[in-house]
Amino acid sequence: MARLFRSILLIFLLLALAALGYALWPRQANLRDFDVGAVAHLETGMWHDYYSHDYKSLASRLYSLYRDVYRFSPADSTRLAYFAGKAAQVFQPTSSRDEAQVALPLLVSYYTLLRDRSGEAFDPDKAAQLELNWWQLRREHVSPKEYGEVVAQVAEELFKVHNEHIEKSAQLRAEMMRYRDDRRDGGMQADDWTHIEKNLTESYSELKTGVRRNPQ
Repeated sequence: MARLFRSILLIFLLLALAALGYALWPRQANLRDFDVGAVAHLETGMWHDYYSHDYKSLASRLYSLYRDVYRFSPADSTRLAYFAGKAAQVFQPTSSRDEAQVALPLLVSYYTLLRDRSGEAFDPDKAAQLELNWWQLRREHVSPKEYGEVVAQVAEELFKVHNEHIEKSAQLRAEMMRYRDDRRDGGMQADDWTHIEKNLTESYSELKTGVRRNPQ
């Protein structure tokens, strides 16, 4: 009986080690080949979560984005979701560029891990600064075209490419941000979120075309 118990315990330990190894084993993700519809759907939900201060749901969608769409490991997906979600959370109550710097270390950590696990060769400090810049620009009453240009610069830094597809993708995202902003304070209806998701799908389709490794 004792021998059987030891055998069962050993099996459970081996299974636990295998599960832990699966979760923690680093693997290279692919930021260029993704399901356009899945990314658009998740981002639409994340916008809703952010503006309703539902950070638990935001973290869950972020995890799904990195694990299910981009194929990061479970451990790396958890870390990326934390860095991205926490950066958004600490940025949200700020009211100046100086205060907004509180989010920068989290964004640097996010982009450093993103670079290390994706095989891309970008500067995480520059990417983080560009990201925070367009977040702040949206609050400074500039046009979508202006902050859309910085959104494009983030993608251009990540993928080291520049073309009209990336520019169009960024402008579409920026226009949808303004669309949401124009309907803040309870003005957003279900049809409005559907409209945003449709346009984000087009945006990410353009991005995928713009960053693919072997353009036709």
